Order: sequence, then C-alpha cells, then structure tokens
Amino acid sequence: MKQLTRLFTRIDVPKSVFNRAVKTSQCIFTAGVISLVLVANISYASEQVQEKVLSAETAVDIAIRDNPNLAEVQARYEALSDVPSQVGALPDPMVNLNAMNFPTDTYDRFQEPMTQLQIGFSQVFPFPGKLGLKEEAAEYDAQAAGHSVDEVRLQLVKNVKSKWWQLYYLDRALETVDINQSLLRQFITVAKTKYETGMGLQQDVLLSQLELSKLIDQDIQLQAIRRNQAIQLNILMDRSANNELVLPGKVSRDMPALVDEDEMYLKAGLNRPLLRQMETQVNAAQSRLDLAKRDYYPDFKLGMTYGDRTGDNPLPRGGARSDFVSVMVGVKIPLYAGRKQSKAISQKNSELQKNRYALLDEKGVVMGAISSAVTDYHRAKQQFSLFGSGIVPQAQQTVKSMLAGYQVSEVDFLNLVRSQITLFNYQLQYWKALSDAKQALARLEAAVGEESIYE
Repeated sequence: MKQLTRLFTRIDVPKSVFNRAVKTSQCIFTAGVISLVLVANISYASEQVQEKVLSAETAVDIAIRDNPNLAEVQARYEALSDVPSQVGALPDPMVNLNAMNFPTDTYDRFQEPMTQLQIGFSQVFPFPGKLGLKEEAAEYDAQAAGHSVDEVRLQLVKNVKSKWWQLYYLDRALETVDINQSLLRQFITVAKTKYETGMGLQQDVLLSQLELSKLIDQDIQLQAIRRNQAIQLNILMDRSANNELVLPGKVSRDMPALVDEDEMYLKAGLNRPLLRQMETQVNAAQSRLDLAKRDYYPDFKLGMTYGDRTGDNPLPRGGARSDFVSVMVGVKIPLYAGRKQSKAISQKNSELQKNRYALLDEKGVVMGAISSAVTDYHRAKQQFSLFGSGIVPQAQQTVKSMLAGYQVSEVDFLNLVRSQITLFNYQLQYWKALSDAKQALARLEAAVGEESIYE
C-alpha cells in the first residue's frame, strides 16, 4: 500500500483518482485474503474427509494391529514357546533334612549311637531319550501355535476384505436407488403434466408413485443392511460398533488373470498355514507315541545322605562316633504295563491316526475352497464385463427411448416404468458382480495362503 501511495504521488495523480485506486486495491487485497482463507479451509476440509475415508488396505492394517482375537492367538503362541525348555529339563532335585533315631524317652542326641542328623540329596533321571521326546513334542506344539497365528491372520484379512467389499456394494446400491428415485420423480412430473392436459391417465401417476414408494422402502432396507455390515467390520477392527465408516467412491475395477488351479493346489500345500499347522500336529503326535513306547523303560532315582553323629563309642573301642554316608539308587518298575503303558501306546497311536486323517480331510477341503473361489471369481468377472459393456448401456438407451416415446404418447407408461426397473436391477447386478469378484479373490488368497495367485 505504501508503494502504491509513492507511485501515485510521484506521477502527480489527482486525489479523487488516487482514493478510488486505493479503495480498489484494498478490495482486491481483501478479496485475495478471503480467497486464500477459503482455499485453505477447503483444503483442510478435503484433508479431513480424506483422513476419514477407509480403504480396504487401511481396514486390513487396522484389523491386524488391533483385532483382539489375533492378539489372543499370538499370546497363546508366545506362551507355548516357553514350554519346550521346561519339559526338556530334569525334574527338580530334592534336598532332605532328617532327624534319625532319636530315643523317645529322653530325645537325647548323645544317648544312642544311631541317633543322627541327616542332610540328603536325590535326583530323578528319566530313561535316556524321554526328555528329548517331551521337548520335541512341545516344540511341535509351539510351531503349530505359530502356524495358527498365521492362519487366524489370514482369515481375518479375508473377513475384513469381504465385509469391506459388501459395504462398497451397498454404497453403490444406495446411490443407484437415489438416482432411480430422482428419475421416477421425473416420470411422476411427466405423468402429472400429461394427465392435467388430458393426454395421460391417472393410473400412470399412481403407478409411478407406487414404484417410487417401493424404492424408498428398498432404500430403508439397504440402509439397515449397511449398518449391520459396518458393525461387523468395526468389530473386526476393534472399533466402536456404531463408528461411522466412509468408503471411497472410486476403486480399481481391474480383474486380474489367475494362475492354473493345479498350481494353486501346490502353493496351498506349501504355504497354507492351516495345513502346516496340522502337519506339525502330526509330528507332535508321532513324538508322543515314541515317548509312550519309551515308558516301558524305567526311570532312575539317585540319592545320597550324610548323617552327623555325636557322642563316643563304648569301650573297649572308644573314640568319637563316626558320621554316616548313604547312597541310594532307585528304579521305577513298569509293573502294570498291560493296563498302563500298553494302553497309553494304543491311545497315542489312535491320536496319531486321527491327526493324519484330519490332515488329509483338510487338504480336500482346501482344494475344494480354491476351486469354488475360482469358479465364483470367473462367473463374477464375466458378469461384470457383460453388465458394464453391454447390458447396462443398452438398458440406459432403452429407458431414454421409452421416455421420449412416452412424452409423445407412442409408448405405454407401464412399459416405461418396467424398462426403468429393469435398468435399476441391472445396475445393482453390475455392482454386485464387482463386489462378488473381489470377495472371491479374498477367499482365494486365504485358501491358497498367499497373494501370489495372479499371472
């Protein structure tokens, strides 16, 4: 402003002109400031909205970080990881303090030669190999728990993606309902105009109002379904059930090509955490069977005591009484092997067979899940392409043609409404096909156990 004053003074501009220039510059300056403030506010608002938008990837990251069920399984794995070293260690030794052979008449330690105070030590030694097998079985249990963490994480990702895509479909369905409500209101206006001018029928107005009411009812149902789906997704992310979820309006609609199903089977056999968990459980059962067979062999117990005596030996030998040292060796005898050890071997063998059959059965289930997901994906992919490139555009052209024909009384109003309802249903199927395809991919990734299922 000061530079502007010096400039006008230097060139000797009339005062009235100078004042108008100053006012104009002030207005321009004020407008500029207001514009900057508005732009800043708009940018800030955009950032706020963008922060609230929940993408599928963000939902997955939040769920993996905060889901309590996954944290529970992780804690169980960490607990089992501390077991092998415990079961593989020797039993704790026993230290004994004994007061031996005290006379009951005087309890005098010097009276009897066998009276003594003892300190003893004993240790149990399982038969060689038993501790190693116990530790091995516990390590397999811990490994299986680690695989279960990966499996729970895999299923969590699948569930989050599925719920997210269901929400995305419901958002698009609600948008489609709103658009069709607007179109039906236009139909009502046209029908009323024709009826008022004597060129239409009252039943056309009533029919269009009825269809609008149906759409309003469908909107109410979709809103309720969306809320229930949002509740389930919030629970998976460990958020408040009534937390509002805003999804992006545009997402990638790419439909990638898949590798061959046989290759997916091989990948699942190598990478699916559930199968690896069950394989590890088979190994643990085998170790427990080997341990049960070792129970036919005895455990050992080694002990030693030192007895401290006081007093003197009687004459003629005389002299101070010597202390005693005792060494003890014990052996556990499997006396009831027919009812105990043999039954334990039979039990562990049955448990091993159970785990093997369960693994074979689960492999079949996994292959079935892969094939089913592949089938659903290809079906949804083909439908999505068909609706997007053919059916929906054709239905839109049909509605436009019907509307133009109705306005000049060349098309029956009922056919116009039917064409619009047909378009509405095709639009819903278009978005449903996209959602089904993405959900099928989520199931397929979970079934295989990895995301590298694409060509």
